[in-house]
Amino acid sequence: MSSSLALALVPLFLTAPATPVITPTVITQTFEEPADADDPAIWVNPRNTERSVVLGTLKEGGLAAFDLNGRTIGVYPAPQPPTPDAKPGRFNNVDVHGDLAFVSDRGRDRIRVFRVDENGARDVTNPATGPVFSKTEAEVDDQHTVYGLAAGRVDGRDVVVTSRRNETSIALLQVVKGARYDTRKVSTLDLPSTFTLPDGRQWTVCGEPGEGPQVEGMVIDERTNTLYAAQEDVGIWRIPLRSNGFGKPQLVDKVRTWGAPQKYDPETEECVADGPNPGFGGQWLEADAEGLTIAGDVLLASSQGDSRFVAYRKADMKPLKDFKVDGVEHSDGADIVLGKLNLLVVHDGERPNGTGFAFIRF
Repeated sequence: MSSSLALALVPLFLTAPATPVITPTVITQTFEEPADADDPAIWVNPRNTERSVVLGTLKEGGLAAFDLNGRTIGVYPAPQPPTPDAKPGRFNNVDVHGDLAFVSDRGRDRIRVFRVDENGARDVTNPATGPVFSKTEAEVDDQHTVYGLAAGRVDGRDVVVTSRRNETSIALLQVVKGARYDTRKVSTLDLPSTFTLPDGRQWTVCGEPGEGPQVEGMVIDERTNTLYAAQEDVGIWRIPLRSNGFGKPQLVDKVRTWGAPQKYDPETEECVADGPNPGFGGQWLEADAEGLTIAGDVLLASSQGDSRFVAYRKADMKPLKDFKVDGVEHSDGADIVLGKLNLLVVHDGERPNGTGFAFIRF
């Protein structure tokens, strides 16, 4: 475990008989629809860490920027629909790489790029950027669009990985630099939706007809050229990453309901149990498996179904301990940085009147 994270969390892990609860240092304002908070990312100011900036997506509300006291210093709207009948921009996930923030615009199936400084963010996306997954603008409105997102540097190239909403696909994009920024898709990978169980039976992940088990939470480990991807109703994948393609994915932990019989209930629009759980799943993640972030040698994952976070040792994906953040429910995303700043930011998905973000300084 990295030393800074260990100092903050290991005493809790060693002394707490049950799941420890960490109290946030500050919380942001509460956002109400259509500004629905979702995913955070941290920009570390290289000149003055105390003037660093936290970004958070707000779906149709765009992108927000906060100072380290949780105060909102800027909100940057999502694009308006190009025609009256089209879908508007909807910012889903964000990740910071250097002084750039990359945002998945699931409403318009684009990757948006922002330049970040201590005053907030500025859109530097190429106006001509095109859809990532959709072949036509009409197809964009079907909303099988960009969803999860991670950014980083692999093999000397700046890359973005994004997933596709309601599908098992993820795409690798290379960053194209110029007066404005764009991304170019170079490879795709389809994760499975059907698995062979230990007893030899085939198990297909339950979902609404026509929809597959999507990925949202992702993070790139630049030290090992590895992508970690959370397939919500399946578990966590570890995928070797090159600047021009993906290696063979390995499922390194499963949600508890992996392999359990389920059926789709059209009245509730939810999947419900259709028999006893055979116990083939993991022990730590309650679906959905969501936000992922890396702290040194530790991978943190959001167990959204029971509002916990799980810390894994990356080398062998051994679970170290779980914890909760006081007041935080159903977290979609998280980001952590270590060093002079030492900050964990998590999405708070269920406040009485909306959603927001919680900061933990350690």
